[in-house]
Amino acid sequence: QVQLVESGGGLVQPGGSLRLSCAASGMIFSINTMGWFRLAPGKQREFIAVISSDGDTNYADSVKGRFTISRDNAKSTVYLQMNSLKSEDTAVYYCAVPKASKWYSGYWGQGTQVTVSS
Repeated sequence: QVQLVESGGGLVQPGGSLRLSCAASGMIFSINTMGWFRLAPGKQREFIAVISSDGDTNYADSVKGRFTISRDNAKSTVYLQMNSLKSEDTAVYYCAVPKASKWYSGYWGQGTQVTVSS
């Protein structure tokens, strides 16, 4: 079965950087679109970034210019490089694979906590 395992979260000061990783298994990674989402307390799940099998990317306006999504097909891993972090970036970050082009019915990791605080 498909399994997604995120890592790389932690506590970072405002203005700092983190790189999240999501290792996938149980699927043909190279042909799948991959995405990152986040869930902050009291808020709805928010789309962050997506990368297609061809490497095309798209970002939420809230992170554009600060976050970069990338993939390494040889390692079946998708990354999220987060720079210039702000307190409002504090959330649990999830990677996901859509199923039939729908995220909600796809596969999700367990999430990794990112806390931005001084």
